[in-house]
Amino acid sequence: MRRCFEIAKQGAGSVAPNPMVGCVITHNDKIIGEGYHQRYGESHAEVMAINSIANPELLPEATLYVNLEPCAHHGKTPPCADLIIEKKLKKVVVSNLDPYAEVAGKGLQRIREAGIEIDFEVLEKEGRWLNRRFFTHHEENRPYIILKWAQTNDGFLDYHRQEDDGSEPLKISGDEMNRVVHRWRSEESSILVGKNTAALDNPSLTTRLWPGDDPLRLVIDPQLQLKDSLKMFQDGKPLWVFNALKEYCEGEVCYVRISDPENFPLEISRHLAQNTIQSVIIEGGSNTLNRFVSANLWDEARIITSPMRIGSGIPTPEVTGKIFSSEMIGNDLLQVYLNE
Repeated sequence: MRRCFEIAKQGAGSVAPNPMVGCVITHNDKIIGEGYHQRYGESHAEVMAINSIANPELLPEATLYVNLEPCAHHGKTPPCADLIIEKKLKKVVVSNLDPYAEVAGKGLQRIREAGIEIDFEVLEKEGRWLNRRFFTHHEENRPYIILKWAQTNDGFLDYHRQEDDGSEPLKISGDEMNRVVHRWRSEESSILVGKNTAALDNPSLTTRLWPGDDPLRLVIDPQLQLKDSLKMFQDGKPLWVFNALKEYCEGEVCYVRISDPENFPLEISRHLAQNTIQSVIIEGGSNTLNRFVSANLWDEARIITSPMRIGSGIPTPEVTGKIFSSEMIGNDLLQVYLNE
């Protein structure tokens, strides 16, 4: 099963809103085939694994391992449960049941009724962690929310700056850490910043330092004060602007009206869930991060601490949670907290 998890991760950033799924097929305890779901709308992991087998006549005596229950419905591809039954697999081992209403136990039921042996909830906790975005979306009706910021060693996000004062954003993290941040972006469905960050930093919010798809860019601009000359408005890539004034789309820029700009975290989360956006990484600024912290609407905080000290500036948010991991990346300390 751990091999299923390992290969499933290769679909990160490419399969959403589907989950990451890996499949391994064994015969006499030897792997004879494997595959993973590579891109949304394309073949599922079970199909890839079965098609990879050089000797398909072994399938009736083989065991299929897959980290998520095989689908039982017609979506963009036929049901994987039907293929497993057609190929007469001897046994199917599953880590997690699928919470999606169109599946939700139906896949395993169909396979069991066909006389195939079933074993499930194998390494269930690890499987849920792998697809935490997918499970959060379906079980809590909101995206998986990641807070991310870089801070100086004395606890500041930046100097106090004003729009049009000519000052550059404070570069806190090093090049190696910046590449990791762009990999994170490629793994999430969307990325969010507030108005001040957009105005002062003029970010692209893309994955230009890492191969992979750009996340959907989101910005909060209640009174539509941001200038159209900013990169995010001019680069021709999708952008959603959450505001209190209007709702319409113009090219790749969509204005999304929210009813209560002062209490935006929950409303934005609901809107993303309604549009099947399963994850969002929030990169600032201080006000936006603090609003989500105050609403207790976050799952994971990735905090990067540089050895740099600046003496004064914008203080960092404060989160209380369980520390999940801590590692050095270049000269920067990365700590990940979970909201448990």
